[in-house]
Amino acid sequence: MHFWRLKFKNQYMKAKLFFFFLFISFLNCFSQISFEKGYFINNSGQKTECLIKNNDWKKNPKEFEYKSSEEDNIIKGDIISVKEFGIYDVSKYLRSTVNIDRSSKVLGQMSRIKEPIFKEEQLFLKVLVDGKASLFKYVDDNLVRFFYKIDNSIIEQLIFKKYKTKDNQVVTNKIFRQQLLNDLRCGAVTIDEFYKVNYSDNRLTDFFVKYNQCSNSEYKSFEKKTKEDLFNLSLKVGLNNSSLDIQSSRRAFTNRNTDFENQTNFKIGLEIEYILPFNKNKWSIYLEPTYQKYEAEKELLNIPTATIPIDDKITVNYSSIELPIGVRHYMFLNNNSKLFINAALIFDLSSSKFDFERLPDLDIRGDNNLVFGLGYKYRDRYSLEFRYATTRDLLSVQSSWSAGYKTSSVTFGYTLF
Repeated sequence: MHFWRLKFKNQYMKAKLFFFFLFISFLNCFSQISFEKGYFINNSGQKTECLIKNNDWKKNPKEFEYKSSEEDNIIKGDIISVKEFGIYDVSKYLRSTVNIDRSSKVLGQMSRIKEPIFKEEQLFLKVLVDGKASLFKYVDDNLVRFFYKIDNSIIEQLIFKKYKTKDNQVVTNKIFRQQLLNDLRCGAVTIDEFYKVNYSDNRLTDFFVKYNQCSNSEYKSFEKKTKEDLFNLSLKVGLNNSSLDIQSSRRAFTNRNTDFENQTNFKIGLEIEYILPFNKNKWSIYLEPTYQKYEAEKELLNIPTATIPIDDKITVNYSSIELPIGVRHYMFLNNNSKLFINAALIFDLSSSKFDFERLPDLDIRGDNNLVFGLGYKYRDRYSLEFRYATTRDLLSVQSSWSAGYKTSSVTFGYTLF
C-alpha cells in the first residue's frame, strides 16, 4: 500500500508540473501576437499608418509584419521597399547604408589590427535618440554597434574595438570618445564626461539626451527601463479562505476522517520581482515568501471501535512559510493601469502537526502545489490580485494518511521600489 501511495503522489506531482509548464506555454502563445499602432515610409517617401507586430526585436530585423486594420491579412515589409518604420512611443527603425566594423570580441577570433575594418552594408538601425544629435544601435547576435549623426550629416559608427597586440595582450580602441568630443561639444557637457562615457545603451543615451538639452533642440528618446528598474520589491498582505480535510487509508482509522470548517485567515509576504528585459517588459519572474496559518479543532464523539464507542479530538495548528516561484505576464491598459496573470509553483516550509488525543501526532510536511492568479496594478505601485491554489497534501510523508488543504485568496500589494 505504501508503494502505491508514493507512486500515486509522484504521478500527481508530475501532472501538476505538466499543467504548470502548459500554462506558461499558453501565456507565451497568447502574448506573442501583438499588433500596435505604427507606420512605415516606403522608398517614394509615402507614409502609411498601420498596425505593426511588436516582436521587441533582440537583434535588428530585416523585415517586419503589419496589417492595415485588425481584420486585415498580415503583410510583410522589408528593408528593400521600406526606408523607415516604427511603433508609436515604442520603437523606430531607420534604413541606412553605413560602414560597419564586424570585428569579433571572441578571444580566438580577435583582430590584431587597432583600426576598424569597415564594410558597407544596408541595415535597419534602431533609433535610441532622435534629435539634433541622433544615436542608433545595431545588434546581430553577439555583435553590438552604435552609430550617430549630427543634424543632416551621414551616419557613422562610434568606434569601439577590442584587439590583440603582438604580445597577445587584449586592449580596446575607444576612439568613440574622441568622436563625441569632436562633434558633441556643449557648455553643459564637461571634458571629464566625454572620457568617462561607456559604450552602452544607457550611458550613450544619457549623453546624447544631455547634448540635445544643452543645444535647446527637440529630441525623442526611445529609452527602455534600466537594469535597476527591472527589480521590484513589494509588500503583500491578504486574506486566505482555506479548507482542510484529513483522511486515512487504514480501515481502523477511517472513522477519524474529518472535514474541518472553512476559515478566513491573514497572510503577509514580501515579493521580489524581476522584469524580463524583452517583449516590452510584459514578462517577469517572481519569488514571494509568505507567512500564513490555519488553526482548527474537531471533536469526534462516539467513534465505533471493536469494543465500546469512544470520543477523540483532532487539533491542527498549521503555520508555514510558502515560497511561490512563478512567472507573470502583464497586459497594459494605459500608462497607469495594467492587468496581469501569473502561475507559480509553491514550496511549503512547515514544522506543524496534527494532534490526536488517542493516536500519535502526525507531522505536517506539505508537498508542492500550484497557484494561479489574476490581478490589476495601478501606477506600478498598488496591486490587487485574486489567487486560486491547487490542493496541497499536508501529510505527504505519511503512508496511510492524507490531508487536503485548499486555498483561495485576495492579496493587496504595495511596491516599495
